Amino acid sequence: MNPAPGRERVAVRGISKSFGSTAALRNVSLVGQAGSIHAITGENGAGKSTLMKLLAGVHQPDAGELAIDGEVLRLSSPAAARAAGISTVFQELTVLPNLGIGENLMLGREPTRFGFLSRTRMLGEARKVLATLGIDLDPARLCGSLTVGEQQLVEIAKGLATDARVFIFDEPTAALNRAEVVKLQGLLERLREQGKLVFYISHRLDEIFRLCDTVSVLKDGQLVTTEPIEALTPERLVTLMVGRPLQALFPARDAARDGVRSGGFALDVRSLQPHADGPVARLQLRHGEIVGLGGLEGQGQHEIVRSLAGVHRPFGSDVMRATADGAAERFDPREGVVRAVEHGIGLVPEDRKLEGLYLELPIVDNMWLGGLRGKGLMRSARRDMATVGRIAERMQLRARDLDQEAGALSGGNQQKVMLGRWLASGVDTLLVEQPTRGVDVGAKAEIYGLLREFTREGGAVLAVSSDLLELIGLCDRILMVRGGEIVGDVPAAGATEEGLLALALSGSAETEAIA
Repeated sequence: MNPAPGRERVAVRGISKSFGSTAALRNVSLVGQAGSIHAITGENGAGKSTLMKLLAGVHQPDAGELAIDGEVLRLSSPAAARAAGISTVFQELTVLPNLGIGENLMLGREPTRFGFLSRTRMLGEARKVLATLGIDLDPARLCGSLTVGEQQLVEIAKGLATDARVFIFDEPTAALNRAEVVKLQGLLERLREQGKLVFYISHRLDEIFRLCDTVSVLKDGQLVTTEPIEALTPERLVTLMVGRPLQALFPARDAARDGVRSGGFALDVRSLQPHADGPVARLQLRHGEIVGLGGLEGQGQHEIVRSLAGVHRPFGSDVMRATADGAAERFDPREGVVRAVEHGIGLVPEDRKLEGLYLELPIVDNMWLGGLRGKGLMRSARRDMATVGRIAERMQLRARDLDQEAGALSGGNQQKVMLGRWLASGVDTLLVEQPTRGVDVGAKAEIYGLLREFTREGGAVLAVSSDLLELIGLCDRILMVRGGEIVGDVPAAGATEEGLLALALSGSAETEAIA
């Protein structure tokens, strides 16, 4: 029986936790109520993940206590947390790819009949859980065949299957498309109606204000405030998180075209046809500017960028590229990634862990890969530590040292390593997918600054983002994509979300579409 909404479900009192000489949490106290979606937010390193891992039984506090429904508990392990009714959906997927959906959902709680596994009951119970989420998937299907977004929904369903009292969601929408996000929102609302407490960790301000009713802000291991969402604005929340207003996230545009080759074209895409039976895209990217590619999910933005990067071999292309002396030369992206890099074009992929970084290698090796551009193996086998060190300092990379494994860094610092690789390489054109996905607000400002600095030195940036506010704040121009075609070229300084959505939905607005 769930307590009535508004009753204290979780109480954290004077919690402290240190790792060696580093104090991750210092005397943190907060209350989470039944029937509430409670956002836990702050910059990377603020202590929010440590706090949630204490609730999940992964770590134990050095001081303080934790109570659930008035009972003080010592959660000595994740199993103890699950037994206490706490379910955690971590950002890193833990579904087992070689098992079916039903087997993953019932793992450790498999129904039996006469002492043997009852596969019929297992699949039946899994089907009920999936139906509650609105997921139309066969529970017998192997998880290894699912998309990343589908695996994330199965991860969420695992928590739902335990009938927990407290749910912890760590950046749950990072891998979901729009339709899957809508399903998740419906699930969260149902959990709230059932009197559950949901702790929701997110860097996305729009999600916090759309989904949550309470917000706790952590900074440097201490609680800054806990307030109802009605008492906050996005501007004030950012100020609480990072100590500066929302407007300061984006660098000024006024000096954006003072680069050495400002104004000349970096890419003149006269025609680009990613697929044989698909539409043709046309665009121009100039030195000294950041151009955004926006549109609804799956409208062809990523195909355009990946075709230009040589990752996806387009069916047809007519692309011109500027040489160092300003002359024009033909560039054929069908020649692949290596040729694109040789032409000075670098891709920062959306999935930095799967496609971008070598997580088990140190920072220095990941970044110095860019320094190998255009060099023979024997000439470039020795790493230039001085160059990498200068770039790391310029980017304000936060790491123990340059020998730290890339996989141990926060999302924002991993993104900086990806950018640092191309800074070491000397490319002058960056193609960036989702420049700040999974990155905290403070790191976002630093990444925006790095991209703007890159263009001020004469570089060019083409960025795909699903965040319209990011495109408006970061870019000089925004190209809206619909059905694989670019239907609008909008100056970012005067753009509005409503106007951009009108282009995305209908291909028409007050702004004239480019031919």
